[in-house]
Amino acid sequence: MEKELDWGNLSFGYIPTDYNVRCYYRDGKWGDIEVSQSETVNLHIAATALHYGQEIFEGLKAFRGKDGKIRIFRLEENAKRIIDSAKGIMMEPVPAGLFAEMVKKVVKLNERFVPPYGSGASLYIRPLEIGISAQVGVKPASEYLFLILVSPVGPYFKSGFKPTNICIMRDFDRVAPKGTGRWKVGGNYAASLAAGEKAHSMGYSAVLYLDPKEKKYLDECGPANFFAIKDGRYITPASESILPSITNMSLMQLAQDMGIEVERRHITIDELAHIQEAAACGTAAVASPVGEIDDIDTGDKYVLSADGQPGPVTTALYNKLRAVQLGDEEDVHGWVTVLD
Repeated sequence: MEKELDWGNLSFGYIPTDYNVRCYYRDGKWGDIEVSQSETVNLHIAATALHYGQEIFEGLKAFRGKDGKIRIFRLEENAKRIIDSAKGIMMEPVPAGLFAEMVKKVVKLNERFVPPYGSGASLYIRPLEIGISAQVGVKPASEYLFLILVSPVGPYFKSGFKPTNICIMRDFDRVAPKGTGRWKVGGNYAASLAAGEKAHSMGYSAVLYLDPKEKKYLDECGPANFFAIKDGRYITPASESILPSITNMSLMQLAQDMGIEVERRHITIDELAHIQEAAACGTAAVASPVGEIDDIDTGDKYVLSADGQPGPVTTALYNKLRAVQLGDEEDVHGWVTVLD
């Protein structure tokens, strides 16, 4: 680094690091892992990634513990999910072993960019697979590029672990029923930009989408899953169009460990009047508490934090997850990969 980073004040954005790693799929097989210092990709103008959206990605994090060791959180689950995404849009799946090897390699190569313990920051790891075959007919590519870049990041929401307000807007759908919502494809995020920017212009941190078919059940919360605490239970939406969040999966397990009943089911809008806490959860945000949910169309407002503080259950779950990620608590479920 030309100058020391201000670790405690990083935004969630891209900061150049030393290396990225790449691997090509050609002639029916994956090649050797390549280490690159280039921040660009040489891509054919007819590549399927550019014309037909053959692009998938992942997001995971590495943390430095109090003991100085680097820990990568739930690497195996990210490997499984990118395989599901690849199969969903007819791409060549990256073998789990190759995925893990490349993740560990890119973190080690950029070890000096892993933020220090206590800074609140982490090293964000972004695996990306794209179709690179040159063709103008609509069909799957025969060649692919898989690469992983990393960047040190701070909190996804600028406020950090503090309640923000979100809104419901019925004019926008993120995905269609039985569509690509189950997979981490870039097009899902492109489809969320218009609603997200409109929400930001109105002072909200995110959009709480409703199910795209009936518009009566809660779906995802912008770039993250949604969960709520109702009468001491952890409830989160069940839907074919929701990305299976690894963070949400982890929080559900931690909730059960704490004796909290977990329900993954349809949640109606009407139930918002009876919940005590809510949060958006994902790799980037971890768990972002919700202070208020405003229904733009009906004018209904659901206030969850009158004092501007996160709820006790959300706080306990957030602290527990962070403690496991940082190595402050025992990793009883084997979620963490500790680098040598």
